[in-house]
This record gives sequence, structure tokens and C-alpha cells, in this order.
Amino acid sequence: MSEDKKPTEEIKQEKVEVPVTEAKSDEVKAEVQAEIPVTEAKPDEFMAEVKAETPEIEKPIEEPRIEGAVNKGDFILMEMTGKAETGEVFDATSEDLAKEKGIHREDRVYGARLVVVGEGMVLKGLDNRLRGVKPNETTNIEILAGEAFGERDASLMQLIPFRLLRSKGINPVPGAELEIDGRQAIIRSVGAGRVQVDYNHPLAGRKVIYEIKVNEIIEDENAKIKALISRRFVGIEAEKFKTKKTAKKLVVDIPDEIFFGENIQVAKRGLAMDLLKYFPEVEEVEFKEVVKR
Repeated sequence: MSEDKKPTEEIKQEKVEVPVTEAKSDEVKAEVQAEIPVTEAKPDEFMAEVKAETPEIEKPIEEPRIEGAVNKGDFILMEMTGKAETGEVFDATSEDLAKEKGIHREDRVYGARLVVVGEGMVLKGLDNRLRGVKPNETTNIEILAGEAFGERDASLMQLIPFRLLRSKGINPVPGAELEIDGRQAIIRSVGAGRVQVDYNHPLAGRKVIYEIKVNEIIEDENAKIKALISRRFVGIEAEKFKTKKTAKKLVVDIPDEIFFGENIQVAKRGLAMDLLKYFPEVEEVEFKEVVKR
């Protein structure tokens, strides 16, 4: 052992006895009860406090039905013509008018359109104003920009290099309406190697006017089903679809001529969702396809 190092001193541990006083259980209970005051609430007072703390849920106010007019939730067939405030026609259910105004589309079916009022099948501003419209009367409805195609958004105006658009096969010409990377756009100006592109809707920031005429308020259940079929299977006569409805199930026979039609599965899915939504008692929709010899 080195002389510099001192031996470690032994640490003596002394046992200290702590006196323990055993309390009787009755005495402990008495002390606890004395320290914690308990107030017994009456049932009526407790329920009053719960009601006061629980916010009441407001029930939606049901609008009274208007006899002899369109109401929310109605299935209607409606003719409509949409115009900008300058008189320019941008939407029409009349095929002749669409051709006359240069807005005709070959992939569209013309004629009175099915609208379930309040379900967003038309512009919000128009949908909100259909209640109270009388059948077989021509009505003009003005819609401000906010409830039509929205206000103009400056952030949707962009400058894109001319060469970038040319590399995509796009020849930018002022006023041209085209699709860029899957988005509809309007070329506002071209110059100095850059193109000003506007992604706002062409009618953004503008008031529009709809001229409408409700041809029919559909009441018959089967007629409603046929109308929903026509909406999903565009260009196919709804009468070719046979339907059978029981208490909780609706069967739709698909005509053999469209077994291999384009997007038929998408149409079937859309129709099934419509039927389940508008006929709450139906729990199952079945599509039947029969191949005969």
C-alpha cells in the first residue's frame, strides 16, 4: 500500500428506531371524515347543473312546403339557359340554341335536365332560388359572382415561359381557352418570351342570369328511378332498364346492348349511390345482367 494513500475509514451504520404508533381503524376513519367535508347533492339539483352545462343542439328549421310550386328535395325536369350579364349564352338545354350560339357539344345530351332541388346539381346560387318557382312558367334568376363561378383570384394569374408552352405542343394565342397540365386556362397576353395565363373560370367575378322553366315536378317513385338512370347512363333510353323494388332491395336489369359499354362500372356505381341516397328504405341495390342464347 502506498504511503500517500490513507486507509479508507469504515462508515458505521447505526440503526435508528422510529417509534410507531398504531392507530385504530375507527380513529383513522373519523379523522378522514372530519378533514373532508362531504355535501350530498339532491337529484334535482344535480340534473339542473347537468342541463345548465350541456349546450342545446339546435335542430334545423324545416321550411314549410309551398303548394303548387317547387320545394327542397323535389325531383324536377327543368329547361335552362345561362347568360352572362353581357347577354353571352354559356349554357343551354336546348340543342338548337346551343348550335346557334356556338356552344354545342357532341358528347352532351340535350333536353330538360333532372335536378333534385338542394342537392347541388346546378350552380349554388340557382339551386338556392328554385324553391317557390311555379311549374310551366318562365322565370329569370340573377346570381351574383359569389354564388355563380366565384370572385376573381389574382393568385390564379401566372406568367409562364413561352418556350415551356411550346415544348408541350401549345401555341399560345391571346384569348385562347385551352388545357394546361390538366387545368383549364385562358391566354391573356403573349410577349417578351412570357405568356400570361389565367386559371380563373371565364365567368369568375361576373353576375350571371338564368332563364328557367320547370316542365315537371316528378312525384311517381318509378319515374324518379328512371330519371336517375337517365342521368347516369347518358344517351341510353331509361325504359330499356327493367327495375324491381321490394321493401329493402332494388334490382336493376342492365340491357345487353351496354354490357361492354365504356365506363359502365362507373355509371353503375354512381346510380347505386343515388338510389341509396334518395330512397332511404333501400338497403341494397343489385344489377342483373342476363345473357341469352
